[in-house]
Amino acid sequence: MSHDAGYKLLFSHAELVADLLRGFVPEAWVRELDFASLERVSGSYVSDDLRDRHSDVIWRIRWGPRWLYVYLLIEFQSRSDRHMALRLLVYVGLLYQDLLKAKQLARGERLPPVLPIVLYNGVDRWTAATALSELIEPPPAGLEPYQPAIRYLLLDEARYRDEELSQRERNLAATLFRLEKSRTLEGLAEMVGALRAWLAAPEQASLRRAFAEWIERVLLPLRLPGIEIPELQDLDEIDAMLAERVIEWTKEWKQQGLEEGRKQGRKQGRREERERALVADRQLLVRLSKRRFGQNWTETLQKLLETLDDPEQVVTIGEWIIDSPDGKTLIERVEKLLN
Repeated sequence: MSHDAGYKLLFSHAELVADLLRGFVPEAWVRELDFASLERVSGSYVSDDLRDRHSDVIWRIRWGPRWLYVYLLIEFQSRSDRHMALRLLVYVGLLYQDLLKAKQLARGERLPPVLPIVLYNGVDRWTAATALSELIEPPPAGLEPYQPAIRYLLLDEARYRDEELSQRERNLAATLFRLEKSRTLEGLAEMVGALRAWLAAPEQASLRRAFAEWIERVLLPLRLPGIEIPELQDLDEIDAMLAERVIEWTKEWKQQGLEEGRKQGRKQGRREERERALVADRQLLVRLSKRRFGQNWTETLQKLLETLDDPEQVVTIGEWIIDSPDGKTLIERVEKLLN
């Protein structure tokens, strides 16, 4: 299943469309909608041009005594589409044509309002114009009223912070976005558990299956690359699988942590042993220098030896203490060696 097809499956359910409108369309008129009237637009009177748009989902909903059409254009692409506003102008025009062909409007009735939505989950930020006017060269004075116009609502999933989404309690669309953004098995398991609780009613069985199918066939292969995903029938099985996987991975992480800790301990032990040996060597060189050249040269040598970290240099300096004619010569040799 492609990502587009998975989202089309999910947004073929009224509950998800309702939560998308309630949670992500910040307009007062949304509160006036009759969500019980949400109705999927039948493909029987949608033109071939619109049917070919496999990622489109079209709904209508009662707004007072009138219908409002919600046109969901679900796009998944790596970068924004510069001419998206133009495409939507065409799609909305085709929708109106089909409503007229199918005689969905009474004589003299006006065309219904349409809310175009672009649902985008690409990695890169969406940069395309959200209004057609931004794509048209400024016309001469007086020609502005004759230019085509349309604006769409952009819902860019990546721009919503997880904290912001989590505040939309029991909102299926927000949970879908959080699932998309999740990067840990613990996070996935938490949200799958929440979905199980929210979609427990028998009448929600179809939406449960849709979420299960999308998670199994689209989301999990992306989150668990290289791991064979068993065929999972519902959210209960997915929840159990994730819980089992989390336990297995936690054990693996703990074991890896213990092994890494042992390795680090051995490395740390060797480093400490080597440092102790160097300290003893420095002290030995200082004592030898003091006996040969006296306290004054010894203090200078002691400061120089603070940078000594090579055991082979210890031997060299020891030989110089023995064969140097005086303390000055020794210090000059040591400075040259260590600097």
